[in-house]
Amino acid sequence: MKPAVVFDLGKVLVDFDFGIAAKKIAAHGTRPPAEIKSFIDQTPLLIDYESGRVTRLEFFERVRAASGFRGTIEEFGKFFAEIFLPIEPMIELHTELRRRGFQTFIFSNTNDLAIEHIRRDYPFFQNFDGYVLSYEVGAMKPQPEIYEAMEKMSGKRGAEIIYIDDRLENVKGGNARGWRAILHESSEKTRAVLEKLLPV
Repeated sequence: MKPAVVFDLGKVLVDFDFGIAAKKIAAHGTRPPAEIKSFIDQTPLLIDYESGRVTRLEFFERVRAASGFRGTIEEFGKFFAEIFLPIEPMIELHTELRRRGFQTFIFSNTNDLAIEHIRRDYPFFQNFDGYVLSYEVGAMKPQPEIYEAMEKMSGKRGAEIIYIDDRLENVKGGNARGWRAILHESSEKTRAVLEKLLPV
């Protein structure tokens, strides 16, 4: 039986930079971009949003209060979500895996604004067997609950799962469950390690 290949999204299939959003928000607010970026980038507020504990509206209102943003929630959503660039070698690797008949899954700490944008603008995102997203599960990697959700969705466990992620703590979370986890450092390294793990 072929293993499932599980992909993290950010910094693996798409790059992102909250600085892009901060500049656009600052242009319609009262605080400088650096201050806005530090407010939204890996803060408790973002973690709450990506864990599903804070709604889109609540997240918007908190950022608006901190930044003096004068635009609408729709404008904010557009600015906040348009921070991505595709990592083409990894997208091509995924395409090759699909051609070879492997099941693939997205496994991401993320939010609804980002997913709406990626689903709309990046066709590759449609071509997975399933999606485990932190804001829907109510837990974030490396919490065990989100790994359990992936096992349930994929119907696979332990070494039946090959997992690619750029964050060491998340990779360790997979290893702890017996997954064959790859720390993503570059497309070339990930491809080389993956080929050694895949059946011929």
